[in-house]
Formats: sequence, structure tokens, C-alpha cells
Amino acid sequence: MPSFKGYFEIKNLDPFTLEKAYEALKYEHGTIGYYDLPSLSSTLCADVKMSLLNSTVFFDTIAVVGIGGSSLGIKAIDRLLQASTPHAKKIVYFENSDPISIAHESSRIEFAKTLFVVISKSGGTVETLSIFKYLIAKFEIDLQDSKQIVVISDEESVLSQFADHYRLKRFVIPSNVGGRFSVLSAVGVVPLVLAGFNVEGVLDGAKNFGEKFWARKEEHLLQKAAFCVANASKFPVNVLFSYSDTFEEFGKWVVQLWGESLGKRNARGERVGLTPISLIGSVDQHSFLQLIIEGPLNKTVTFMNIEHSRDELMIPSLSLPFLEKSDFVNGESFNTLINAQCQATMQSVLQSGVSVDEITWACIDESSVGEMIMYYELLTSAAGVLLEINTYDQPGVELGKQILQGYFK
Repeated sequence: MPSFKGYFEIKNLDPFTLEKAYEALKYEHGTIGYYDLPSLSSTLCADVKMSLLNSTVFFDTIAVVGIGGSSLGIKAIDRLLQASTPHAKKIVYFENSDPISIAHESSRIEFAKTLFVVISKSGGTVETLSIFKYLIAKFEIDLQDSKQIVVISDEESVLSQFADHYRLKRFVIPSNVGGRFSVLSAVGVVPLVLAGFNVEGVLDGAKNFGEKFWARKEEHLLQKAAFCVANASKFPVNVLFSYSDTFEEFGKWVVQLWGESLGKRNARGERVGLTPISLIGSVDQHSFLQLIIEGPLNKTVTFMNIEHSRDELMIPSLSLPFLEKSDFVNGESFNTLINAQCQATMQSVLQSGVSVDEITWACIDESSVGEMIMYYELLTSAAGVLLEINTYDQPGVELGKQILQGYFK
């Protein structure tokens, strides 16, 4: 179970603000669907296993065709649980309309042993459909009754109609679940179950955190949301500094969730938002840390680390001529080193006057992954109601899509 510590100033936060956020989320609970996914998707796991697992036993690769909310959450869970799920099937991702990536990823798969999972909530995502067309042509896929294609989309989307026309297996994304909040729906459940991950454990973790939140046992979440919004003009940049390469894809998921949800015009037409940045320690201590410590004081920083690593690799007690300066860590584990780097960096950031909080994972397991997904989704929703915006639309993104179509007419 992750633990949370806040080093930012919370004593001046108005208790009414926390109550306002909590009550607003309770009101949303009846209309916004992601809150209920940890419970609803348990049945979906069983359905996937019953209807698909036996027929896909000969596939050793899952090819996910989707972008943004249709892929980032899957990649995050895949990366986080890879080390503890060595038997999992390989998942390759077709996300971007970059010809270099498309050519490279398609060259890595053996068609006869690959299951293609095509994901688009709207059903009309141009990147996804264009890549899907390319794969159909490249591998000369016979679409009719194909057992190698699974479609995930809204019930009435054109992609769902396409799937029904060719009698392809498809799963539905609930209409009240937005794409970037959909990882615990069929979007994430179907490919991750088929790949062999323990998705039920992830759902249990998310459900557990949600229950604690509604019981007012996770008040730190509301405090953090209130602090970020109250200080949005002073600290418009929010940095997630994660001390493990394993968090890289999770950080990208957080960036989309936070950025696309909170960068809006509020009820008075004012531009509001909180800019997310994801860093990896200790690598980015050598790139971005200088800016945090001595650059503008316009950031908050969340430090994330893992208390216990699965791999207790040790630093040899080896002293080398001219390199004795690093001998002070000889005989320690790499996990001890990276956590010490996290703590030392956090103290240096605190001393420079930057507002900081800390999330420590006891270990990376399915339950912790589910808890952190629900934590960030709830945190985003709480910040959204305090910013007085619609957290779940993306009119700016839709405008870009309209302009894109104009280029090709």
C-alpha cells in the first residue's frame, strides 16, 4: 500500500473548500462512470477469460492499436507489473502516426501469433483508424469473422458498427467514462487479461482506495487538490519526480490525465490549468533538478519511490584506483542508493523553498497499482471541481481535429 506525506502548507486551507470538493465528487458519482469501474470490471475479467482466453491461447503477442487514453494506461500497468509477471505475453503498441514507429513495431510481430486489439472511444480517431488500415493491408487480414481482431469502443460508434458488420468480437466502453479515465474499463482490462496480468488484483486495489476515500480516510488527497488550486497562479507547474524507470509510462499517463482534464476555461471564461511534468530519478537530477532548485519558484514537486525492490542488486565492495570517491556506497544495495538519492534530492528541493509531497510504494504489486490509478483519478476530479471546470471534456483537442480535416479537403 502506498503511503502519502505532504510537506506543503495546509494549515491555512479553508475546511469548507475540502467539504466543497468532497460533496461535488459525491454528486458526480451518480453520473461519471469511472468511479464504479473497479466493481463493474470484475465481471468483465471473467467474461474475457470465458469468451476469449481459450481461443487466443496460441497468440504470444497482443498488438494494441490506440492512442492517448486508449493506450497510456495499458502501457503504465504493463510496465509496472512486467517484473512480477514474467509469464505475461508481449504487448506492442501502435499509437502514433509516425511511419518510423509503425514500420518498426509491425516488423517485430509474427502475424499468425498476434492478436490485434483496436481501441477508440469515439470510434473515429484518425491515428488509430489509419494504422489499423495499414495493418489490414500489410498482413492481408481477412476481416470476416476474424479471430485475430478485438474491438473496444462506445456502443454506438462507427468502429462498433464496423465490428458488428464483420462479426468481430467487441467490448463496450461505458458512455459515461471518458477516454483518459478508462484504463479500468474494457480499454485496459481486455488486453491486460489476455496478456496474462492479474487485473483482478489491480481492480481490488482501486476499489479499496475508493472505499477509503469515500469514508474520509484519505483526506490528504483533498488537501493536495485544494492546495494546488489555491496556489495555481503562484505554482502553475506540478512535477512528478519518480525514482524508478518503472514509473516512466505511469508518469506519461498522469501527464495526460492531469493536463487534458485541467487545462480549460472555467465557468467565467477564464483560462485555468495546472501544467504536469513527469521526471525520472535519478536520471533527471542531471537535467531538470537545477531548474527546480534555482529557477523560478513556480512549481510543486511530488517525489515517488519504492521502499522495497524485487531485485536487491548489490554494489560490489570494489575499490578502483582513481575512483575511490564513490566507495562510500560500496556494499549497499542499488535500492538503498536510489532511495537515498530521492530523499537527498527532496531535502534539497525543500530547502530551496519549493512545496513538496511524497508518495512511497511499499512495493510494486497489483493492489498498489490499482490504488495509485484511483488516487490520481480522484485527485484530478477534485482539482477540477475546485477550478470550476468540466474535467471530462476536451474542446481544445476537438478544435485541432477539425483543423486537421481541413488540411486534407
